[in-house]
Amino acid sequence: MSSVQVIDSAILRQQFKTGKQELLQAFREARPTIAAASALMRKLARHVDATLQTLWRQAGLPEAAALAAVGGYGRGELFPYSDVDVLVLLPDGMEAHQPGALKSSIEAFITACWDVGLEIGSSVRTLGECLGEAAGDVTVQTAMLESRCLAGSKPLYKRFEQKLAAAMDARAFFRAKTLEMRQRHTKYADTPYALEPNCKESPGGLRDLQVLIWIARAAGLGKTWPQLAAKGLITPFESRQLQRNEGLLSLIRCRLHAVAGRREDRLVFDLQTAVAESFGYQPKGSQRTSEVLMRRYYWAAKAVSQLNQILMLNLEERINGSADAPMRRINAHFLDRAGMLEVDGDDLFEREPHAILETFLVYQQTPGIKGLSARTLRALYNARGLMNSAFRRDPANRALFMQILQQREGQTHAFRLMNQTSVLGRYLWVFRRIVGQMQHDLFHVYTVDQHILMVLRNVRRFFIPEHAHEYPFCSQLAAQFDKPHLLYIAALFHDVAKGRGGDHSDLGAVEARRFCRDHGLSKDEAELVVFLVQHHLTLSRVAQKEDLSDPEVIAAFARQMRDARHLTALYLLTVADIRGTSPKVWNAWKGKLLEDLYRLTLRALGGAKPNLEADIEARKQEARQILALHSMLPDTETPLWATLALSYFARHDAGDLAWHARSLWRHVESGQPIVQARPSPVGEGLQVLVYAPDQRDLFARICGYFDSAGFNILDAKVHTTRSGYALDTFQVISADSDQHHRDLVSLVEAKLGQALTAQGALPEPRRGRLSRRVKSFPFTPRISLHPDERATAWLLSISTSDRTGLLYAIARVLARHGINLQLAKISTLGERVEDTFLLDGAALQQNRSQLQIETELLDAVSLPA
Repeated sequence: MSSVQVIDSAILRQQFKTGKQELLQAFREARPTIAAASALMRKLARHVDATLQTLWRQAGLPEAAALAAVGGYGRGELFPYSDVDVLVLLPDGMEAHQPGALKSSIEAFITACWDVGLEIGSSVRTLGECLGEAAGDVTVQTAMLESRCLAGSKPLYKRFEQKLAAAMDARAFFRAKTLEMRQRHTKYADTPYALEPNCKESPGGLRDLQVLIWIARAAGLGKTWPQLAAKGLITPFESRQLQRNEGLLSLIRCRLHAVAGRREDRLVFDLQTAVAESFGYQPKGSQRTSEVLMRRYYWAAKAVSQLNQILMLNLEERINGSADAPMRRINAHFLDRAGMLEVDGDDLFEREPHAILETFLVYQQTPGIKGLSARTLRALYNARGLMNSAFRRDPANRALFMQILQQREGQTHAFRLMNQTSVLGRYLWVFRRIVGQMQHDLFHVYTVDQHILMVLRNVRRFFIPEHAHEYPFCSQLAAQFDKPHLLYIAALFHDVAKGRGGDHSDLGAVEARRFCRDHGLSKDEAELVVFLVQHHLTLSRVAQKEDLSDPEVIAAFARQMRDARHLTALYLLTVADIRGTSPKVWNAWKGKLLEDLYRLTLRALGGAKPNLEADIEARKQEARQILALHSMLPDTETPLWATLALSYFARHDAGDLAWHARSLWRHVESGQPIVQARPSPVGEGLQVLVYAPDQRDLFARICGYFDSAGFNILDAKVHTTRSGYALDTFQVISADSDQHHRDLVSLVEAKLGQALTAQGALPEPRRGRLSRRVKSFPFTPRISLHPDERATAWLLSISTSDRTGLLYAIARVLARHGINLQLAKISTLGERVEDTFLLDGAALQQNRSQLQIETELLDAVSLPA
């Protein structure tokens, strides 16, 4: 072997580090352009190439061996903190001749790489092993597909390339990569619109583009977008679009790495603003700096998703030969090619613009059609410019849009396809404004357009018998609703005015009224749609924040609802809306509150005048029947019930009354705290009963226990008996989702009982760790304290970011001022809470002490500095 100048590893390390820092610093200071990102990635790859080549020469490896760059590094472009994957390629049989010396040389090379600061991913294989592993592992095969020779034997590397190409099964590779892509999309919720997307792996990310090139290379159809265009797989326009969007995503990823100072491919909330500022973005009106960046990202990801779908279908046709599949004519404009909807000609939409919306109507109406063909998707992609104001005003198009809404089935898939192909935003111009718009309210996990389509899906499911088991009551109501399309329109418009400033419900109602007028809805139909959009938050607010045992609350809400039809429609939209917000927001207890309010209001609308005494007597009678079924003696309930006021019976159903009586009949004045727990009758979680001599800090001690034990309180009903005992009922749920609540009954009964007998001052509340989302989008706490309508009690409303120990912190302030709690309604909306308390106490009657209480409450609920 020729003599090689040996460079000290410390010098090499400094050279490598300095060179990389200079490249990154120049990139940070340069204008944020696609060209700058492309140049950086090429220069970083060459910088790493030179370092590896130096180390390879110094390692003294045999001349017959070769070093190859594989994976992403094999493309000759390297992101600032991406993996550096290399393959040490050996001829077959080399290990047998000098195993010890060869092993030492390879180990020395890999160690030297790490010593100089190259965090490499390395593999050592013979030529035969490469082919064997590639045949059994599509990931290994993909990494080798994108490779280039860095050092060593070029003849050996050439044989490796030839044998790999000869062994490639394009059909099997296409099938494997398609399944792999579907699995990856499922992992990322099948949407490019996650609020913290992975710009490499999420749908519409860089990986979707890489998959296309891998499949094309495996099939020998080209390695670049222009080469694919030359083979007729994409048009020159699509080639330019692919290059532009790939460049933008690469630029964002480079900036993200540079800002984070590490490999970070997720646009997490913590980094979005810094990345946006590195682009020089400024806030636009009500849009934050980060929202400007994310809007640009989402539009690029959407375009990538569309183009990926077109090219994947084209590749499938070319590789599997399905382009020659027989076609069945559906109508004058469309054909069925093996279950895919095919346009009659590439220029169909230019000749017949009405056929754009007809595409989705035919998709709904034709059995056996499972998607749009590549040709149809391409025609829609190229027809975007045709959907102008004249197109939107055309009566024929408006009639087609209404037909899509009024079909017996297929709305969910049709509207998703319309959004994916940009048709929905081009036809409903107001919808286009919220495509890719983020929502910084701490409980939505989707962009506005994706949330709207999720709500549409949820409403649609109420009308599908196969989904009746999910929401039986909603399905029962939907079966009696004669015009489902009115609910679909309300779903489309309920959040369409988000992000404009002002009340989005009122602004959305204006847009809904305009749509109804333009699309020929009757006066009554339009009035219902507008009502639903304007009041889509009302039912949820009343159910979760007001006292449903108060007949006046129900009467006022019933007047707002007008009639049973309005109430039913609003109930269905409300359930669909909450379910479409975030998996964290919905729970069975929330569902019960909504259903209780619906039933109470329906009864009031039916003309039944509130008769609280009759209602309570019926409830008591039902509770006595339940007690009898449990073999309890007659009059078991009498000692307890004699000590309780009317409000107790108004706020508990018959099941609760019977459970309390059965649990406490021997302990009405025992002097000791009694704790009983059971799995919640309304779904997940526990229902916990506390019966104890009343004391000033009792509620705070209970909250303190639940806080320390990791329970979230969903609801609390607080009562004081005439004999001075507190009778409190809590709905709680464990923060540990793996826990079976039935197994926690004995633990809660024992530990909470001990906590109630503890002496001494209340411990300080824990300042729990804040979620990243709360840190990134802090919510300014709001507190409202005012008398109720009858001036017999006070209403305290608190809105703030959620965190561990929050309710306990509130309870400590109330206990410190001797304030009695009558009712607590705890509403958690993702990372935000909206809590309402009914209070009384002497301190609330004085302005000075009231101001002090409000100040202390604000301090208690504010985020730690």
